[in-house]
Amino acid sequence: MDIRQDDPKAPHVADLLVHHLEELRSVMGEHAQALDASGLSAPSVTFWTAWHDDMLTGFGALKQLDATHGEVKSMRAAPAARRTGAGRAILNHIVAEGRKRGYARLSLETGTAPLHVPAVALYRSVGFVSCEPFADYEASPHNQFLSLDLS
Repeated sequence: MDIRQDDPKAPHVADLLVHHLEELRSVMGEHAQALDASGLSAPSVTFWTAWHDDMLTGFGALKQLDATHGEVKSMRAAPAARRTGAGRAILNHIVAEGRKRGYARLSLETGTAPLHVPAVALYRSVGFVSCEPFADYEASPHNQFLSLDLS
């Protein structure tokens, strides 16, 4: 698996990003917190794609909240790459980058729908635990919050 820093506005990302946003909105409606290509292009966000040969297998991003706290954003494995390790490779890369940056903690917000169960299992398998809302998020029946202590 090759993980590359990339441009979320690149044509090769467009279809998977649209799929990601549409699927989340279909189960979460206005409660979906996923960033579009513009949001993923913000200066505080680093975006990566995962590749197997010439096939895009997924993407993920890391948003700097402050000097010691990062947020995992927009984790997505391509439908054809589910259960191939693409999501784990991206998450491991993001966690390693958080450590490299000297963050004390990584946090994330995700949904509560059955669609989110595999992602939550992945996050928990690397040590993420439930936490209170962070940044400007508010709790609702549609979301949950996880964090990983990197210190």
